[in-house]
Amino acid sequence: MDLKLRGKHVLITGASKGIGAAAAEAFAEEGCNLHLAARSLDALNAVAGRLRDAHPVDVTVHAVDLRNPQDLARLAAAATDIDILINNAGDIPGGSLAMIDEATWRHAWDLKVFGYINLTRLVYARMKERGHGVIVNDIGAAGEWFDGNYIAGSAGNAALMAFTRALGGQSLDDNIRVVGINPGPVATDRFIALARRRALAKFGDENRAEDATASLPLGRAAKPREIADMMAFLASERSGYTSGVIMTIDGGIGARGSR
Repeated sequence: MDLKLRGKHVLITGASKGIGAAAAEAFAEEGCNLHLAARSLDALNAVAGRLRDAHPVDVTVHAVDLRNPQDLARLAAAATDIDILINNAGDIPGGSLAMIDEATWRHAWDLKVFGYINLTRLVYARMKERGHGVIVNDIGAAGEWFDGNYIAGSAGNAALMAFTRALGGQSLDDNIRVVGINPGPVATDRFIALARRRALAKFGDENRAEDATASLPLGRAAKPREIADMMAFLASERSGYTSGVIMTIDGGIGARGSR
């Protein structure tokens, strides 16, 4: 299926690894020109180099900390031609209310929750001036599952779900679509490290990570590219009447009634 994205300009945050790097690959395959943002310049350059070698697209990298208002403003100013924004950066730690102190909670939300909101505010205004745009928020299924042992993440993701629905409910008035994706378990470096720790605790052998995830649908987590492909579809005109909604990609875990 031709998503008719060729020539579009896409800004992806958290693009140095995981879902963000997979999204960069998916949009590059569709012929999009990319702005890739993350904190690690070396990692960004590695991703950009692979994409330039494989696809005839322009790739610009931006080493920024989205917690920093000056970096946010600089990123938005450098990417004035954006047709599609993929908000993806974020790493909220696990832990209960007693474990996550205020400084840790604020530090995490400054990147993911306020990072999404503040970058969206800047990019949305430019999209409105240009008369079109799509914003895709990579949120997370913990916003639906309300896990007390991931309380900062559950609360933050729920806030971003509300933000996405509230903004996307009226954004088509400006010819802008705002949508979200709630991934469940995804085989990122972070997930794999967690699975190895669980295997070590359960079996005494970190190399049995696959055994530790055998209870997941299909016996595995989602592949980053499976999330990225949904991002590309939602960003395309093939999904042109979709706004203010959130797609959950969790292999049906949430529908089972237990996790």
